[in-house]
Amino acid sequence: MTEITRRATLAGAAASALLPFVKTSPASAAAPPAEKQNASFYRYNVGTHQVTVVCDGVATVNLTDNYAAGASKDDINKVFAEHHLPTDKVTHTFNPVVVNTGPKLVVIDTGLGPDQFAQTKGKVGQFHNNLAAASIDRAAIDTVIISHFHGDHINGLLAAENKPAFPNAEIMVPAAEWKFWMDDGEMSKGMGNPILENNFKNIRRVFDALGRKVTQYEAGKEVAPGITSVASPGHTPGHNSFVVASGAEKVLVQVDITAGAAFLFVKHPEWNIASDVDKPLAQQTRRKLYDMAIAEKMPIQAFHAAFPGLVRVEKEKDGSGYRWIPAIWNATL
Repeated sequence: MTEITRRATLAGAAASALLPFVKTSPASAAAPPAEKQNASFYRYNVGTHQVTVVCDGVATVNLTDNYAAGASKDDINKVFAEHHLPTDKVTHTFNPVVVNTGPKLVVIDTGLGPDQFAQTKGKVGQFHNNLAAASIDRAAIDTVIISHFHGDHINGLLAAENKPAFPNAEIMVPAAEWKFWMDDGEMSKGMGNPILENNFKNIRRVFDALGRKVTQYEAGKEVAPGITSVASPGHTPGHNSFVVASGAEKVLVQVDITAGAAFLFVKHPEWNIASDVDKPLAQQTRRKLYDMAIAEKMPIQAFHAAFPGLVRVEKEKDGSGYRWIPAIWNATL
């Protein structure tokens, strides 16, 4: 049995009395806020196909006056307030996907790329890093399917120093999209329009770095096992969505049918994000695809929905617009 002596007790009391005078470092009292989320990927099954949603990041920007054609900033802020979101700020989420069909490992769209990762200090351009975190080797990708040519969908085709990010993959692009954006006459007409001019220049930067080695595909065709392209023009002239199907199960990869703060254009399909090239056609396409998804009870994988972007779409009660509800669907691996 340990004996506590009077001398030890007094020594302890003396030490305790000195504690208020001991100088401590304030740095040890608190840690700085963390700057990174966990690696973001989410897997679910479509029949025997496995879908991995791989987040490219989240960006919050100031709401501009011309953010949505057909809506004022007050209109938009009213919707934000109804959804308990801050006003005058817009949050964009980016969700490329990988589909393992068995015979093929397929990427659909590639995110903003490593240059944007560096410029935003990792807020976006995370796709390559999150692929690795999901144990997917870029060199193992067989096919990359591009939906359309905006930077958040094609920039990730390049790795550091403009090297091909998917060195062993066939790069598939919509024929109608290629025809428009690679036409020098169309590019000339687009000069002076900041959105179009930047798109034309960026598209050529990316595909020139790849030696323009692409395979053009037509809408309505199976572009990979169980993956069929669906013409969905308006956002861009050759924009495509995709139906991923296996057995009796299928999901609509809608890409930019609604873009940016996408839920705004779900609720108000009569509004258009500024980058919609043909705004009336984009509205028509939006309603057509959502009505199809409702009729076929098809889940939607949305590129710009809050991660992981797996939703179902329903008509609003007044019939004027739609709403998304989160879908937890067939996630057993």
